[in-house]
Amino acid sequence: MKRVAAIDCGTNSIRLLVADADPATGELKDLDRRMQIVRLGQDVDRTGRLAPEALERTFAACREYAAVIKGLGAERVRFVATSASRDAENRDDFVRGVVDILGVEPEVITGDQEAEFSFNGATKELTGHDGHERPFLVVDIGGGSTEFVLGSDAVRAARSVDVGCVRMTERHLVHGGDISDPPAEGQIAAIKADVAAALDRAEETVPLREAATLVGLAGSVTTVAAIALGLDGYDSEAIHHSRISLATVREITGRLLSSTHAERAAIPVMHPGRVDVIGAGALVLLSIMERSGAEEVVVSEHDILDGIAWHAALDEE
Repeated sequence: MKRVAAIDCGTNSIRLLVADADPATGELKDLDRRMQIVRLGQDVDRTGRLAPEALERTFAACREYAAVIKGLGAERVRFVATSASRDAENRDDFVRGVVDILGVEPEVITGDQEAEFSFNGATKELTGHDGHERPFLVVDIGGGSTEFVLGSDAVRAARSVDVGCVRMTERHLVHGGDISDPPAEGQIAAIKADVAAALDRAEETVPLREAATLVGLAGSVTTVAAIALGLDGYDSEAIHHSRISLATVREITGRLLSSTHAERAAIPVMHPGRVDVIGAGALVLLSIMERSGAEEVVVSEHDILDGIAWHAALDEE
C-alpha cells in the first residue's frame, strides 16, 4: 500500500484526497476527502487573469490541505490544475504560491489529460458491475470546461471543450455585476446555443451517441442527483452510483432555472458556492443527455481526484 495525496484544483473548487493505494489489487482506501469552493476562475473568461482575491482563497485552502497531508504522512503529493490556470496570463503567480505552500509544482494538464484521469477514476469500480454496459461515456462538468471521454477498458476518444457552470454563468447570466435571478428566456437560450456549439466540437472527436452508459462527474451532476434523491443533507454514499433519469434531470433543470437565489440556497443539499452556478451546470448536463441519447446518467463520486491518486501511486513504482 502506498499513501498518496491528490489535489484537483479546478475553476470553481479545490479538492483533496489522501488515500492508501494498492496497485496490485486495485484498491483505493480513502483516509481524507474534502472540498472547498474557491472560485479560482473568477472573471478569467472576461479578464484573462486570475483575480488576487481568487488566488488568496485558493492559497488559504492549500494551507489547510498541507496540514492534512503532513498529519497523515502521505509519501507523495500530486497537484493537478485544470481549466482556469491553463487560461490565465498570470498563472506563474499561482504556480509560485502552490510551490511555497505545498512544496510541489502544480501540473497544468491539458484537457485530454484531464479527461483521461477522470475516466480512470470514474470507471475503475464499474468493471464487471451488472447494469453498467460498455462503452462508457464519462462526462466531467467543471467550472470552466467539460471533458468527454469514451472507452471500455481504456480510453478510446477524448475531448475537452470550454463550457462549464462558472463560465456559462459569467458569460450569459451576469449583467452589470449582478446575476440574473432568475435568468430570462433569452439568456437560457444563449447558454443552450453555446453548449450546442461545444457539443458539435466534442463530437468531432468523441462519438457521443455510441455510449452504452453515461457516467456523470463533478459538483453540478452530484448536486442534481442529491436533489433528485430528495436528500436532507449531502450523502456521498447515497449519491455514488445513483441513476438519474433524463426526465428527472429535465424537471430539476427547469426548476433551478426558474428559481431565485434564495429558493436555490434553501435547497438542503445546495453548497453555498454552487447557488449561482447550478442552473447553468444542470443545463449543461441536460444538453449532453439529450445530444447523446442517454435515458439516464450514472452519477459517480469518484472522478479525476481518484485518477490523480492512482497516477501518483503508480508513478512511484
